[in-house]
Amino acid sequence: MPSTLTQAAIDDPALRAAYTHCRRTARREDPVEYSIMQLMPPVLRPACWAMWAAFNAADDAADTEAETHAARAARLKAWTDALESELPAGHSNDPIRSALIDTMRRWRLDLADLQLSFTTLDGDARGRRLQTWDQWSTWVGDLNLSWAAQTMTLLARAGVPVPLWLRRKDAYQRYLDGLYLTDTLTDLAHDLARDDLILPAEVLDQFPAAADHLQERHWSPAVQDLISHLTAQARRWLDQPGLTGALHPGPAEMLRTATRLFHARLDAVQAAGPALLSRPAVPTPLVRSRILAPARIRAAFAWRLAPLPAAPLTPNYAPALPAPRHHRSSHTPQPAPAHPSGARPPAIAAGRMPRHVAVIMDGNGRWATQRGLPRHEGHRIGADAATREVIYGAAEIGLSHLSLYAFSTENWKRDTQEITCLFENLSEQLRDDFVTSDSLGMRIRWAGRTDGLPEDLVEDLLQAEQATRHRTGLTLTLCVNYGGRAELTQAAAHLARAATTGALNPDHMTEADLARHLLWPDTPDVDLLWRTGGERRISNFLLWQAAYAEIHFTDTYWPDVDRRDLWQAITEYSTRQRRHGAAPTPAHDHPRPNMHRIQAMR
Repeated sequence: MPSTLTQAAIDDPALRAAYTHCRRTARREDPVEYSIMQLMPPVLRPACWAMWAAFNAADDAADTEAETHAARAARLKAWTDALESELPAGHSNDPIRSALIDTMRRWRLDLADLQLSFTTLDGDARGRRLQTWDQWSTWVGDLNLSWAAQTMTLLARAGVPVPLWLRRKDAYQRYLDGLYLTDTLTDLAHDLARDDLILPAEVLDQFPAAADHLQERHWSPAVQDLISHLTAQARRWLDQPGLTGALHPGPAEMLRTATRLFHARLDAVQAAGPALLSRPAVPTPLVRSRILAPARIRAAFAWRLAPLPAAPLTPNYAPALPAPRHHRSSHTPQPAPAHPSGARPPAIAAGRMPRHVAVIMDGNGRWATQRGLPRHEGHRIGADAATREVIYGAAEIGLSHLSLYAFSTENWKRDTQEITCLFENLSEQLRDDFVTSDSLGMRIRWAGRTDGLPEDLVEDLLQAEQATRHRTGLTLTLCVNYGGRAELTQAAAHLARAATTGALNPDHMTEADLARHLLWPDTPDVDLLWRTGGERRISNFLLWQAAYAEIHFTDTYWPDVDRRDLWQAITEYSTRQRRHGAAPTPAHDHPRPNMHRIQAMR
């Protein structure tokens, strides 16, 4: 049978040597993960070796022992700078970077995810302390994003799409946390040797003296209890059987096998006892073979049953690699197109400028009905004109966060045709150059539930999130199939699970604990909530985030709105005294704008 490299159409001797080096590195450094890669079809395996080896090389640069954090960061920067400088030429003298660049060309992959992980590794090299499990989950998620995201993208390029909505499932995140916690436990000796205990203070505080004993390499009852607790938690996170239901048979078998192998790693952790503090805990070759032998047969059958429909590009015809996008993009957002009237945004003092404006875009249907049009035409006009105008206005005035209520969980009661057209309008907007181009530097986020939404709309929302996640301009949150009560219920469920497992003491729970479980916990609270269309209610929109928001109601229907209406709302906000429960300040005497005069100017 032809070799794996031959089946993958890798014929150049230098590239074959580079990929072979990556393969040997992966097999030597992590035989468990290497075994999982081998469940891929032969044509995809070299790409997996290259991506794994590249991340491992960068990780090694950041993890070098007996060096300061600054020295580690410098080593990592030198490695990543070399990669960036070699990208335009399409080759490297370093075997790992050479294989990685070839993989990106063959499978049309984007280096942005890998660079995000490099950025996180830079933080690793500089040292960090994690306080909560949520912080830990975010950190390890960013650190390992390249492997998970690029593997999904690789499968998609080969014609085996892994649903992007999978990433939104809580079970998916918990599963990844289980993988990363298992890695932490099995590599505990290595981390302790670098004086680096990668566990949040939240769990260490539950086992007094355990952290000190770990640093001293002392296997005490406190350490034993901590390890037992963490092992049980990792097992709970790994047990997410519902994840494989929507997957192609090949990736589904890989996921099931990975789960069995990681449970075997946890068995090794439990069996290691004091030795866990001095050497890695790994399953024996016999244990691995008992899991992998039948898995290889099942995987081969799965890929034969549903083969890859796409082949990689040949290097001779590969397109030039685009300039890499950075996690913190150096791209300078361009000014928004000017308003046709020449109107410019008002000058608002920084201290009186809202950070977050949330908008209930009401009145589309009534606008259409008054003109004898179907209700869905109002949504189309509103999406095409008003929404774009308000986004331009937000960018022009320097707003950092804008949230738009596009579809609520209560809107399912509407006519089926209206709902269908609304979803089609949303998908068209998300594919528009206005959103996909980097001109405004706009970052897209989605808040809402997947339940009931068309799969193509969910894919479009998540693709927009993925494509814009590195941008640093206006953050636009699209609230689609969103309800404030549903968000709070979901957050409460997270807290209940944490309390059940002992990770959270209900008597010591704070508002911050709940806020960490909101859909986008890093989004600032709403300063200004604006509703168009004449209604005077907040309709279950951002209930937690808008607790102290100033509320601005206007009678104008959404399709008639433009950026000047947003500026008017912000201008009025800037004159209000924000007390948050304090007594009024007598000295507060800011003149209120003449709203009738401003309206007349339109």
